[in-house]
Amino acid sequence: MRVVLWVAAAVVVISLPRWLPGRVVVLRGWVFTRINGEESIAVPGDLVGVDRFREVYSHPAASGRSKGAVLSDLFWYWLSPGPEMHQEHLEAGERYDAVALATRRILSRPRAQVEELTRRCVRRTLEGRRGVVRLRDLMMPAWAEFSYELVFREPCPPHARDLIVGNADDVVTALKCCGLRHMDRRDRLTEYLVESLPRVGHELPAGLTAREQALYLQGAFFNTAVVQMSEATAHVLMALARHPDVQDRARAGDDRFLDQVIAETLRLYPLFGIAHRVTTGDIPVAEGVAIPAGSVLCFDYPAFHRAGFPDPERFDPGRFDPGRASVKELNHIPFGMPANRPCPAWRLAPLAMRVAVREVLRSYELDSTAAHTRSLPNRGPCLLTPPGARRGRGRRLTLLSMRLRDGWEDVWRSLVQLVLGTYMVWDARRLRLCERHFSGDARSEST
Repeated sequence: MRVVLWVAAAVVVISLPRWLPGRVVVLRGWVFTRINGEESIAVPGDLVGVDRFREVYSHPAASGRSKGAVLSDLFWYWLSPGPEMHQEHLEAGERYDAVALATRRILSRPRAQVEELTRRCVRRTLEGRRGVVRLRDLMMPAWAEFSYELVFREPCPPHARDLIVGNADDVVTALKCCGLRHMDRRDRLTEYLVESLPRVGHELPAGLTAREQALYLQGAFFNTAVVQMSEATAHVLMALARHPDVQDRARAGDDRFLDQVIAETLRLYPLFGIAHRVTTGDIPVAEGVAIPAGSVLCFDYPAFHRAGFPDPERFDPGRFDPGRASVKELNHIPFGMPANRPCPAWRLAPLAMRVAVREVLRSYELDSTAAHTRSLPNRGPCLLTPPGARRGRGRRLTLLSMRLRDGWEDVWRSLVQLVLGTYMVWDARRLRLCERHFSGDARSEST
């Protein structure tokens, strides 16, 4: 009997990499959609189906950003300092209008300038790199320099790049529940930005204090932009590394095919998991049935992006072949909905990503046997090999080692995510940053 128990225990332990990480992802999604209790409504779900997703998301009453949602306390916690100045979480009004206008001005650059800036930043980052890397870590300094030059219209000094990367890495690590917040890393960037405001190459939002202007820049360009661009590029490169045939075609093909690769990558691995909105009025969904004002809608991007596609888990850039008449009708909104405050970089981001991916493909052949999931908690392990280099037994052993290491790291990460994620949810509920802000009872985060 004892032998049977030992064998059973061994089987469970050996099988952990196959089932535990996936269960944790499902559990985290379940928690985020239910943290608001009965107020939370999953979309798509029982009340709003896939066919009504766009309609409800675009409804004028689905416009509340933070006020009134318990889930907001958690996002404000992750995005601190200055979540009250983060463009994504500002409520509609004069302050949001001023911030949105400033963002559009900063992002308004000619295509040739965007391409050249991306090329320079990525080439500097790739210089001398080879072997096994973490793709998100590899790309983050490039997008830090890119965002800095967009804002300041001058090359990014190493000290500023390191501050930006430290801040962005801390934000995304906490968001993935792979580590706790380190507010000192974030505050150092805030202080630097306050001191650097006179050098900003654009008109900043009027009516804000110097600290509020710095926090606006930090949230929009040095949190969201750097994190999202690093994650998006890592996802595309990871998809190419896992699909050598697609990689070969992308390297040899034109930009139209690479655009299809980017679109399919963002379908399978959308940067947003759950986007929550607070209803500011009733939204009719059926005869005599309406979503009441004050409800929290949790829009599930991964579920929407998989609905209506044959074999939705398969990576197939051909779904977005421009020759297909139905491409515009696909369930695909990687940058949000035009009628509900879409990503302000929805034009610039794909253009810059295309150039960045081209630069990597020009310099390396990519291989990976690590897991590729939407949240990318492993940061995208990948083997970079210069074109034409010998690819023999050493490469195979490296990839085998990568697979084994990633599997067991994933087990450990899953446990860490459960523990730290639980703690951060508790700490966010304790601090109530969003709730106190709107009630006028805002105090220091250290309380």
